[in-house]
Amino acid sequence: MFDKKTSLFVGTTIVIVVIVITTISSINSAAATTTTAAEEENEVLGIDAQEQDYYKVKVIADNLKVPWQIAFSPDGRIFFTERGGQLRIIDGDGKLLEEPAKILDVGAVEGGLLGIALDTNFEENHFVYLYYTYSSDFIFTYNRVSKFVEEDNRLTDEQILVDKIPGGPIHDGGRIKFGPDGKLYITTGEAGNPHLAQDLNSLGGKILRINADGTIPQDNPFEGSPIFSYGHRNPQGVDWDPATQKLVITEHGPSGEMGFAHDEINVIKPGQNYGWPKVIGDETEPGLQSPLIHSGTETWAPSGATFYTSDNIPEWEGKFFFANLRGAHLRVLDLDLENNVDDDDDMMGKEEGEAKEQRVVSTQVLFKDQFGRLRDAAIGPDGNLYLLTSNRDGRGSPDQNDDKILKIMPKIDERKGEEVITGGGEKETESVNSLFDPPLMQIRKGIEPAQVKCDAGKELLLKKTDGKPICVYTNTAEELLKRGWAVKGR
Repeated sequence: MFDKKTSLFVGTTIVIVVIVITTISSINSAAATTTTAAEEENEVLGIDAQEQDYYKVKVIADNLKVPWQIAFSPDGRIFFTERGGQLRIIDGDGKLLEEPAKILDVGAVEGGLLGIALDTNFEENHFVYLYYTYSSDFIFTYNRVSKFVEEDNRLTDEQILVDKIPGGPIHDGGRIKFGPDGKLYITTGEAGNPHLAQDLNSLGGKILRINADGTIPQDNPFEGSPIFSYGHRNPQGVDWDPATQKLVITEHGPSGEMGFAHDEINVIKPGQNYGWPKVIGDETEPGLQSPLIHSGTETWAPSGATFYTSDNIPEWEGKFFFANLRGAHLRVLDLDLENNVDDDDDMMGKEEGEAKEQRVVSTQVLFKDQFGRLRDAAIGPDGNLYLLTSNRDGRGSPDQNDDKILKIMPKIDERKGEEVITGGGEKETESVNSLFDPPLMQIRKGIEPAQVKCDAGKELLLKKTDGKPICVYTNTAEELLKRGWAVKGR
């Protein structure tokens, strides 16, 4: 036992130690605060030690309520959904309109107003497609895809195209996007019921494909069904490889029901089964497709995705970008999908050894923990990359200006003059070199596609799919012609 002197000594020593520790902690805390402040500055400026030489980040809109998907109209407006049920519009002058274009009564948690797509002929028909969650008889929760008509920044005349997609507080899928074939693709989750992913009588856990009027394409893999592929858990990102036109999706892996993590990037083939809930990760089973890549034991929670089909930042051209929620970063994959291993038609007449497997050439992580949770990534008509944050969804740590829409642009943007935030934190106005209106705006003024004029250094091409004109730099034009995307305008 201690005597009083010993107890006093020990007590004094403890106090001294506590004071020292507290002092050190305070010093460390101050250092951490300094680092955090620097990180916050970097977040605003979009600075990345390895990448800052060639890009900048601009905040397009802030103080948003969980933006989910973004879409661009030919007249310069930006449409985006907020999960709570509001469709918002940024006008052609870059101003966020106060009044929503539409307010829907939607489900909560992971459900809500999710996907948006504009019709491929939006200039003429002003059709807007929305994916949203709703409750039926206060008992069942479903998702549906509806078509609306936009006029004067308001949506009316709802027409339901696909209804009673399984819904719930989790795994609602929700991304919609028109493919290069003009069909509308829809990602659906299994709503927390894994068995639905394998049930071809259910729309849950699928990639759906429909015509713009809601009818079923005749060349869908299952006759009379919108199902394009199945065996999915919660896919949230879709886009098409510009080199091969192959559909690539992002998909959430398990969160306890069959392990954890193992988020997937899948290359979709019509009519195929992608395995959930039978296999995950590297597990295989006859008749089931394996992912192109998965996250292993790391959780990405991948969401919206896009191929970088612009030469604004040449280092990124052709690469696959996808936003990550839990991972709090933007991941970039350089993909080689020009394979013929699984394509019987491509293998006809080929010798053994000529087959080429699709693969991930390289991977890169951008903006790690700079902007928090990222929900969507999309290429705008200006060729720049747009990101949506999702820090107010109940799972993030929002700052006072969240959520945001961010634009990632090259440091020298020759397409139009605008204020940008530079590495020094000051604003500068870049030169304006554009002499002509954008191609689609010229068409609206009565100019024929083949007569559209392009700025110096750009060439006029006409898209093979719809004949619409595009003005692109010479090196991009050569690549698009080589890939068969387009033909020369004149």
